[in-house]
Amino acid sequence: MSKKKRYAQVGVGGRSVMFSDAIANLYHESCVMVAFCDVNAGRLRDRIEAEPFKTQGVPGYAPEDFDRMVAETRPDIVIVTTRDSSHDLYICRAMELGCDVVTEKPMTISAEKCQRIVDTQARTGRECRVTFNYRYSPPRTQVKDLLMSGLIGEVLSVDFQWMLDTRHGADYFRRWHRRKENSGGLMVHKATHHFDLVNWWLSAVPETVFATGHRRYATPRTAERLGLTNRGERCHGCPDAKKCAYELDLSANEGLKAMYLDNEGHDGYFRDRCIFSEDMDIEDSMQAIVTYDNEVRMSYSLNAFCAWEGYTICFNGTKGRLEHKCMESAYINGDGTVQGALQSDGTTIRVYPLRDDAYLVPLWEAEGGHGGGDEPLLKDVLAAQGEDAYRRAADHRAGAYSILTGIAANQSMASGKQVRIRDLVSGLARPDYPAMPTSADPLPMPVKPKSA
Repeated sequence: MSKKKRYAQVGVGGRSVMFSDAIANLYHESCVMVAFCDVNAGRLRDRIEAEPFKTQGVPGYAPEDFDRMVAETRPDIVIVTTRDSSHDLYICRAMELGCDVVTEKPMTISAEKCQRIVDTQARTGRECRVTFNYRYSPPRTQVKDLLMSGLIGEVLSVDFQWMLDTRHGADYFRRWHRRKENSGGLMVHKATHHFDLVNWWLSAVPETVFATGHRRYATPRTAERLGLTNRGERCHGCPDAKKCAYELDLSANEGLKAMYLDNEGHDGYFRDRCIFSEDMDIEDSMQAIVTYDNEVRMSYSLNAFCAWEGYTICFNGTKGRLEHKCMESAYINGDGTVQGALQSDGTTIRVYPLRDDAYLVPLWEAEGGHGGGDEPLLKDVLAAQGEDAYRRAADHRAGAYSILTGIAANQSMASGKQVRIRDLVSGLARPDYPAMPTSADPLPMPVKPKSA
């Protein structure tokens, strides 16, 4: 039997559970967790006292003891699931100490932090894997398959709209994500998924970004219009809580209570801040025009208070148009529900050949979190799957290009000017993407219109 891969995990909040549970259960024969690290002593205690980690004697470490953790437990790979703003600290230090890294998206939140990761990877030669589970969702892989096949020819332009509904969308304004210094805003934290999908779908990287954005819904004015005139700092204990549709009752959900409410005394972090307070600087409505190195242009929008959750994307090609609509289930991070499950009656792929009848494409089946992407991602990360025609595995290069679109968008929103990606980070190589149809491929004459 081959030697088990040794993992240490830094950050044991809501998103961390997917990885630690998979290592402890599905992949325990080839993987083993050797240490946990977190800034909150209560959550750290809860994780190391949970089975099977308690029986295995998995130790816990404070952030200031990260170097000692690596020295004493000798992990092969460090999993980084902390706040976005501290990803670079642990990614870089783990590589410097001789470990490979698996990190949650976004890889980091600023050009400076991204440059540090790129430079550290080049200096150490260690691997940095970024977990873009959306790539592994069967319908999204199917879109890649159709584009690679040349069904609509060479892609010339993309229209992409992403909607967060009033349940899931509101959650970004309650948590630490509400400050750009923590998350980079939704153009980085959330849209990193979207920009990575487009980079990967097109086998291209962004060159320029022009963006606009503002916050119009998550404001005190909206609260006043809703009749919420006696608001508290947070939902817990708020006088208006019971008449507010956005109340998050941490005490009513066992998982949220245990992870957050019961551990507030250790770090003072409130998981349920009022979404209508002024104490935030992120946008809730954003738009961008992005150009790519294959001359494709994309129009993109992200709105955080919509009537449904999901997206529509349209690829316009030399042989036709592909439209993909995806409706997702809404959720509250950490509440125990499946994250981003596909709604089968609202998810479609439709192809419009030039001057011919449109048709629906039978969907590849998908079940589970993030459109069925979580399980195949974990299998690929924790039990290497070998050759993949779609090249879904993402390293620091893909991680960088996905966030640089959002980072450039933030700069553009602040300056009112177009931003060039090459001005943000140097020494960044292009990711390894599959070949796509190009302008060198011959085109058939479009079908003539049918006679009346």
